Amino acid sequence: MIGNQALLLLMLYFLWPSTALPFMPGNIGNLFGMPESDGKVLQRSKRGWMWNQFFLLEEYTGNDHQYVGKLHSNADKGDGTVKYILTGDGAGTLFLIDEKSGDIHATKRLDREEKAMYTLHAKVVDRNTNAELEPDTEFNIKIHDINDNAPRFEKEVYYASVPEMSEVGTSVVTVTATDADDQTYGNSAKLVYSILQGQPYFSVDSENGTIKTALPGMDREVKEHYQVVIQAKDMAGQMGGLSGTTTVSITLSDVNDSPPRFANHSFRVTTVESTEIGGAIGRIKADDPDVGHNAEMEYSIVGGHDNFNIITDQVTQEGVIIIKKALDYESKRDYEFRVEVKNTYLDARFIHGVQFKDYATVKVTVEDVDEPPVFTRNPYIIEVHEDTAAGSFVGVVLARDPDADNKPVKYSIDRHTDLERLFNIDSVNGTITTMKSLDREMSKWHNISVVATEINNPRQTTRVPVFIKVLDVNDNAPEFAMSYDTFVCENVKAGQLIQTISAVDTDEPLVGHKFVFSISATNPNFTIVDKEDNTANILTRRGGFSRREMSMYFLPVVISDNDYPIQSSTSTLIVRVCACDSRGNMQSCNPEVLPFSDGLTTGALVAILLCVIILLMIVVLFAALRRQRKKEPLIISKEDVRDNVVSYNDEGGGEEDTQAFDIGTLRNPEVMDANKLRRDIIPEMLFPFRRTSPIKDNTDVRDFINGRLQENDSDPTAPPYDSLATYAYEGTGSLAESLSSLESAVTEGDHDYDYLSNWGPQFKKLAEMYIGRSPDRET
Repeated sequence: MIGNQALLLLMLYFLWPSTALPFMPGNIGNLFGMPESDGKVLQRSKRGWMWNQFFLLEEYTGNDHQYVGKLHSNADKGDGTVKYILTGDGAGTLFLIDEKSGDIHATKRLDREEKAMYTLHAKVVDRNTNAELEPDTEFNIKIHDINDNAPRFEKEVYYASVPEMSEVGTSVVTVTATDADDQTYGNSAKLVYSILQGQPYFSVDSENGTIKTALPGMDREVKEHYQVVIQAKDMAGQMGGLSGTTTVSITLSDVNDSPPRFANHSFRVTTVESTEIGGAIGRIKADDPDVGHNAEMEYSIVGGHDNFNIITDQVTQEGVIIIKKALDYESKRDYEFRVEVKNTYLDARFIHGVQFKDYATVKVTVEDVDEPPVFTRNPYIIEVHEDTAAGSFVGVVLARDPDADNKPVKYSIDRHTDLERLFNIDSVNGTITTMKSLDREMSKWHNISVVATEINNPRQTTRVPVFIKVLDVNDNAPEFAMSYDTFVCENVKAGQLIQTISAVDTDEPLVGHKFVFSISATNPNFTIVDKEDNTANILTRRGGFSRREMSMYFLPVVISDNDYPIQSSTSTLIVRVCACDSRGNMQSCNPEVLPFSDGLTTGALVAILLCVIILLMIVVLFAALRRQRKKEPLIISKEDVRDNVVSYNDEGGGEEDTQAFDIGTLRNPEVMDANKLRRDIIPEMLFPFRRTSPIKDNTDVRDFINGRLQENDSDPTAPPYDSLATYAYEGTGSLAESLSSLESAVTEGDHDYDYLSNWGPQFKKLAEMYIGRSPDRET
């Protein structure tokens, strides 16, 4: 399709060849039939071209470049001096302009859906001087749409639901398609919806794509799922238009339009008589084609029942028949009742004319089982007095076999509940007796378990608790409620209160305790006053108590109760005599120590004797310690110090080698062991020891040693114990020679010790000592 502006230019070009430049100032009046002026030049200057936009058809399929239009200026004389320049969107790539003629071509196929309009700028310049002949002018190239895009739905598959039994025209869902073509130009984007699959159940609005129900009374229980195919076609649905489709999956949602119904209106249930209360004996079920809460049902027994009840299992929607009361085969074996079922939730739209409930008959048959014995009571409560003797009657328990055979039963006591073995039971008649006497003060209740067992079937047992209450008998006398610390002052007056006493009794009489207190009427010191509230006051009968005469009084008090038989006891109250101040506050209760006129007591004499013996033992021990002899020290004085001559073979033991020579022989040669050998070396051969006469004058150690040395040198039997030691760094034969000053012919000052510094680190200290003492270095 060629744009209107380009078409107009072409028409002008062929009709009026002399006016090939359409919008020149000189011929614009002739072009539109306007009268010419009188040759006068208009004062208002006008542009040489005037246009707004070009039009170009999209999706061009030709082989050549697509012609867009022509630009021409009245400044162009056709001599080639004018140059047309194009800038803007796609200039030089999508759009090319002939610099000489002003023709514009599109180089590529354009798609309106990618870009619908291009904005460009054109100007005219002198080719030689580049002077601007026409100012820059903006124009648009608008792409005309063609129907090249098919409608598309947002989803490939839609899911929707609508209640069953909905009225015709009920909206289900709206599906929308879009067309990428230009909606403002032609019918390329004008869509029409239609239904391809799903009739006659559903219809679709052709304009907005709303799907509606088209058939009344659609029942979910008949058909639940529907597949509907919707088509959207452009070009307003005309032939040649493009189309797109989508699938809509429609589900009919459930409503409570179906009542529950029993498939079988008669049910038979069998159970045993031993079924526990609350136990289930059977299930019944009604059918409801609805789902969800619309299918929830409620079961009930019409008119109720004494032995049975029915509840609803919320998971399976079944009616569960349970035991409400214990069954007895011997009493009744068959039962029959009617069960009603109905929906829990009802829909008011569908209850008219339809009964949303159903009924069924249930027959229950009870079967016999071997039951354990049954006690007549559960539990038993028996009372017995505590003074009951062993073997006395306590009570009777009774059990029977509930079966028709009525088998015999034996009784026993569970000894785990009667560890003290206080009771016994007759295995035949269930009579309970005592095996020991009972004491209520030890235990008020005894709880035992009695077991009844069928003789023919020992596995059938039943136990029952028996609570035995021990009744009280007045067999305990009252006594003091506590231990009292009572004292009386020496300066007390007659009739003064010194103590209030009370009593307790472990018995429990029905009318409560009532105690009576009394003391001997002949007691000259104290008296008692019963306050009749189970307490009594102790008063002084006289005044002037003395600790010297009596420091403590023992007052017997008789306490009696008022129960039958009367029990009484005598409790002793100890009253101490104490010294008190003027206000009656106790100060001291110790008895006074009185002087003895007849001398010391035996205890005092014994204590004195023990002290004397201990002192004597201390003196004797001290004297014995003083008489001990002190050990004579090895060295008597500091002046008596002798060298310890140590002989080594090759290598000695240093300072700790004390076995080489015994210094004691130097002081006392007479006590030297005759057979004692040298301990510093191992002799090669043993010679008989030859004793030498001791030297009398041994005060001089040098003389003694010289004498011994001469004696041993002249002894032919003495082995040569001397040994030769070789040293690596000094001595005769070494590089350093002998460092000793002995037998040296020169003085110390004649030696030059500088060579010691070259001997290495072993002689560093020695070099420092001798080099530092050199006379030259001193000066």
